[in-house]
Amino acid sequence: MRVPRWLDWPPVWLAGFMAAGWALGAVWAPLGVLLWPGRLVIAAGVALAAWAAIEFRRARTTIVPRETPSALVDSGPYRLSRNPIYVADLLILAGWVLTTGQPLGLVLLWPFARVLERRFIRPEEAMLDTHLGAPYRAYLARVRRWL
Repeated sequence: MRVPRWLDWPPVWLAGFMAAGWALGAVWAPLGVLLWPGRLVIAAGVALAAWAAIEFRRARTTIVPRETPSALVDSGPYRLSRNPIYVADLLILAGWVLTTGQPLGLVLLWPFARVLERRFIRPEEAMLDTHLGAPYRAYLARVRRWL
């Protein structure tokens, strides 16, 4: 699917999947609205994304997908996952689906993860390998892509 470059950003994809989750909840919400559990999951996602962003700032490198990195970030949440911001996006989507009361909406997590992997993670990994070389390959060997 050809997506205009100005629209091809992880937060835009997240918003689209959130809209799909909301639509499912608007049609049928068998559990009622699960505001507090959903809000807690969203808060966890936002906190994880913020922690990851702080680590980028400390390393003085870009957080923007498709921009050339100047340093390898392997501290903070990056010790546990190579993609904590994308894990945070998945948490935010899961929390959003819970707030709509639509457990069926959780099936959106898998296609969203695939979109993130294909459109962002794989190209980012190739760029990091090209620009950071052996230290990045060592990081790949010790830290999992997701969790």
